[in-house]
Amino acid sequence: MTDFTTIQRTHSNARLSKIVRHAGLVYLCGQTAKGSASADAGIAEQTAEVLARVDALLAEAGSNRSRILTATIYLRDIAADFAGMNAVWEAWLADKQAVTPARTTVQAALATTGLRVEMSVVAAENQQRADLLIPHAT
Repeated sequence: MTDFTTIQRTHSNARLSKIVRHAGLVYLCGQTAKGSASADAGIAEQTAEVLARVDALLAEAGSNRSRILTATIYLRDIAADFAGMNAVWEAWLADKQAVTPARTTVQAALATTGLRVEMSVVAAENQQRADLLIPHAT
């Protein structure tokens, strides 16, 4: 029987963990373009960088974009950036024939002035783990 209380945290510091795995789910902390060449670029470049980071972290955690269940997207200026972000998002999903997750997009004051977009996602792990299956009553 699975211990559903076990939580794995990766890339942790005093404030957050970049990846948290629990009961077959993968939770990513908010991803931005901070620290990259696109950190002060436009919405398309920042969105592409954020999605590349999401891909890398999901792969490390044993998942991928086709397994994303939900995404929360924060835009600094939703009126100016919603269409540009969506164009990159839609191409990213189509690239690997990913399915569309449940998604929320809101406007938010982001932590660093140049940042235009932040995303956090929850995904299912790739492999079906027999130890997570709950037997049905017969």
